[in-house]
Amino acid sequence: MSESKPRGKRTNDPEGMRRRVLSVAAEAFQARGYHATSMHDIMALAQMTGGALYHHFPTKKALALAVITETVAAEVQATWIDPLLKAPARQAILGIFEEIAAGLEDRQRVQGCPVNNLALELSLADPDFRAALKGLFDRWRAALRDRLATEATPLPASDMADLIVATYSGAMALAKTDQSAAPLRNGALALAKLWKVE
Repeated sequence: MSESKPRGKRTNDPEGMRRRVLSVAAEAFQARGYHATSMHDIMALAQMTGGALYHHFPTKKALALAVITETVAAEVQATWIDPLLKAPARQAILGIFEEIAAGLEDRQRVQGCPVNNLALELSLADPDFRAALKGLFDRWRAALRDRLATEATPLPASDMADLIVATYSGAMALAKTDQSAAPLRNGALALAKLWKVE
């Protein structure tokens, strides 16, 4: 009789499981939309039981709020806010547009901006969603405004921050519709001309 192999030790990683759920939910909401994604879909995609899912997120709304305030907020931080500290504002902002455009071309698929997608779908659906999304936009615009205030800009820093977010948001909507990164590059070019940056 051969010796049986020792059983693998069962690991208990509730934080890792929670992160997995948030990642899966963020991707599903981005690809399908919040309303078209069920908690059963999340369970299947995350390969977990309902009990485990509902332990971390008792409702779909709680899950969506966590996606906004944690996952999407972290993406905005990494994609937009952190790079502002690494270069002059104009260079950083135009670089962000280019990096995102290049990423879209590499993936050959444009799903849109997670902030925009959620804002368009959820802002009027529930005041808690609206408040969470507004908080995210406010932090993004404040980071731009504070950085732009240290440099000469063609518009007051607050107006310029609003214009940059609006240009990016509109360009991403066009990019999603066109399935092309061209609107992002055109938006960056318009900002560069406004700034008189070649």
